[in-house]
Amino acid sequence: GLCRTEHMFFDPERIAAFREMICSDTVEEREEALDKILPMQQGDFEALYEALEGCPVTIRFLDPPLHKFVPTEEADIEALAKTKGKTVEEIKNIINSLHEFNPMMGHRGCRLAVTYPEIAKMQTKAVIRAAINVKKAHPDWNVAPEIMIPLIGDIKELKYVKKTVVETADAEIKAAGVDLKYEVGTMIEIPRAALTADEIAKEAEFFCFGTNDLTQMTFGFSRDDAGKF
Repeated sequence: GLCRTEHMFFDPERIAAFREMICSDTVEEREEALDKILPMQQGDFEALYEALEGCPVTIRFLDPPLHKFVPTEEADIEALAKTKGKTVEEIKNIINSLHEFNPMMGHRGCRLAVTYPEIAKMQTKAVIRAAINVKKAHPDWNVAPEIMIPLIGDIKELKYVKKTVVETADAEIKAAGVDLKYEVGTMIEIPRAALTADEIAKEAEFFCFGTNDLTQMTFGFSRDDAGKF
């Protein structure tokens, strides 16, 4: 099956830390906020691997644009401003700057990991640490993480993000002193990716297909609206 990680961030306790990350000015601040999310994300993946009892699952890294996570209520905006030591106006400016005319074709998917590699690092740590713990508890299970990088349009993007994932994963496995196999693949959901799949296949260890996005971008049909006509 496919595990979409963005839904794990909407819990009230987590969304606060994620919003801190979005409103951070430096890599250090972003990492500090992501460190709060890491144990929660790891716990999710441990529960996932426990439930699967050795069956395979593909874990897709963060996909939606960041504006999906920002607060809309005045009280939440004020709370975020207080936490970050910013004015309400500054937070509102950040929120407004994240607005996109066509977010489906905007700053999302692998583009987030290109801009903010620390997000991919945090998610990689969570996946690998969870897999190591569950494998230790159940040596007879075949726990082999499948990490999916979303929205690749060109091999250069996959190479760039995969490097971050592999370096982080290998460091975690080495530090734990265990033997853990994992794969890094991608979702073919942009027509450009389908057309250059032979190139992307040199870097990806597996493909999945995002038929909704492929349909929208190839035919110009939105599955949310096409039913009406």
